[in-house]
Amino acid sequence: MRTSTASPNIVLIVADNLGWGELGCYGGGALRGAPTPNIDALAGQGLLLQNFNVESDCVPTRSALMSGRHPIRTGCIQSVPMGLPQGLTRREITLAQILSAQGYATAHYGKWHLGDIPGRFPSDRGFDAWYGIPRTTDESQFTAAIGFDPAVLDLPWIMRGRSGEPSENVKVYDLDSRRQIDAELVDESIAFMQRNARAGRPFFLYLPLVHLHFPTLPHPDFAGRTGAGDFADSMVELDHRVGQVVRALDELDGAGNTLLIFCSDNGPEFRIPYRGTAGPWSGTYHTAMEGSLRVPCIARWPGQIPGGRVSNEIVHVTDLFTTLAGVAGASVPQDRPIDGVDQLPLLLGRQQKSAREGFPFYIRNELRAVKWRDWKLHFHWEPEVNESKGRLESPYLFNITRDPKEQMDVMASNTWVRGPVLKLVKAFQDSFLQYPNTPPGQPD
Repeated sequence: MRTSTASPNIVLIVADNLGWGELGCYGGGALRGAPTPNIDALAGQGLLLQNFNVESDCVPTRSALMSGRHPIRTGCIQSVPMGLPQGLTRREITLAQILSAQGYATAHYGKWHLGDIPGRFPSDRGFDAWYGIPRTTDESQFTAAIGFDPAVLDLPWIMRGRSGEPSENVKVYDLDSRRQIDAELVDESIAFMQRNARAGRPFFLYLPLVHLHFPTLPHPDFAGRTGAGDFADSMVELDHRVGQVVRALDELDGAGNTLLIFCSDNGPEFRIPYRGTAGPWSGTYHTAMEGSLRVPCIARWPGQIPGGRVSNEIVHVTDLFTTLAGVAGASVPQDRPIDGVDQLPLLLGRQQKSAREGFPFYIRNELRAVKWRDWKLHFHWEPEVNESKGRLESPYLFNITRDPKEQMDVMASNTWVRGPVLKLVKAFQDSFLQYPNTPPGQPD
């Protein structure tokens, strides 16, 4: 294994719909009936971000991570059913393509959700190999659902592919497969790390796990483990899977030359009985509340990132694209707007402030809110999913440091905040004129 930090390995583990308040290191853990000692230990070894922000849904967040661009630019504005055009067009340059060009071995094991047709699978978009699901986890319920008819909707499949070869179906993604899949993804990931460690080649492992997306069902080995139900059992399994990856990495003697990031793609589930928690924040994913935007994110890089640090500085999921490209010594594309900024100085502790002050937040094509410094300006009010008041005649303004639940509109005494916020919005929307957005469903 290399000891130089010139080309560090990169391991990016993404949980699905893991709320801010679920992990022990974020105030949950045993309080939620599900201790998370492995992830808590990871936080103690690196940097825990309290203000890491994502998009409203699975596809928008994953597209932002892979492209470094807000989803409204790429047309990846929401999840759509199988058979309909979806995902990143081949015009977009993915993080995997950038790292592959730098000599990295690249692999994707998990949930893709950025294209389910030839030309848009992970192995077509910069990954040497992939195994997992092309779309989303609720499809695992299809074959057990009353009246499901495979004559009108294709069966959901777990798939596998390699660069330069067609991706192929492996097995039907049903409820049994859903319980087993995270274990399989971790086995594939460990084998990938071991192969490339032996070869002395830097690697990028992208491991978007299935937990905790509904139906939130644990592996049989974890069923009944907590006594607190399927959700808590699945939390304990998620923690175990992360621990497996970390231990395997440490056994390779590669931890010191590996930047490992663990985060979530969205805020917590809102569906009963799988509803999660965002801790002190209001709302779930599919809203513009802090419970939707803020999710866990932990970064560990021994010898580079000082351990035991906590930061409440604003970081956005698009920043992972730019930061990880920089870690690998690559430049980001210059022919299009890249919204992600380089946050490596913040991660390394070389500076205490974030490289950004805020960002606009869209759901589909609609500007819902803007987050700036300690403030959140809402143009549309939907504190809970499907409970919308519609667009506000007068926007609501919250100081999210003093009012984390977003309950006290303070616009009347702080109208000055609209000035810098609307300047941010104007600059962002002006860029659409020079660089037109890709419409949803755009073919390649």
